[in-house]
Amino acid sequence: MDSTPTSPVPRFDLIGLVVSDMSASLAFYRRLGLEFPDGSESAPHAEATLPGGLRIAFDTEETIRSFSPDWRAPADAGRIGLAFHCGTAAGVDAAYADMTGAGYASELKPFDAVWGQRYAVVLDPDGNGVDLFAPLESS
Repeated sequence: MDSTPTSPVPRFDLIGLVVSDMSASLAFYRRLGLEFPDGSESAPHAEATLPGGLRIAFDTEETIRSFSPDWRAPADAGRIGLAFHCGTAAGVDAAYADMTGAGYASELKPFDAVWGQRYAVVLDPDGNGVDLFAPLESS
């Protein structure tokens, strides 16, 4: 029996988030180094291409309701986790200080995790945890 697929195999291409406030969300993720086109703050959809070609996209709640009128935002946040590699343990501390210094909420202050990483979590404007991590330097 021939195992050649008759149609292309799906390829993971995009992570999509529904956001309450596009401008606030883009400011948060830009601060972490993601690049979005100028003017995206007022758009109903914005996306950035990540290293390796994967894309991350943001759609406003209104955009989702335009094709799914019964859609409602989840009552609880934290249904997705994103992680940013900060290069070094000091990089984690610096990124955490920058984000919390800019007024973003902390979920976990930086700590040395038993799994060998410096690790912290800040919350995006919709309450999603965003991990900041790097391997611990060996002594």
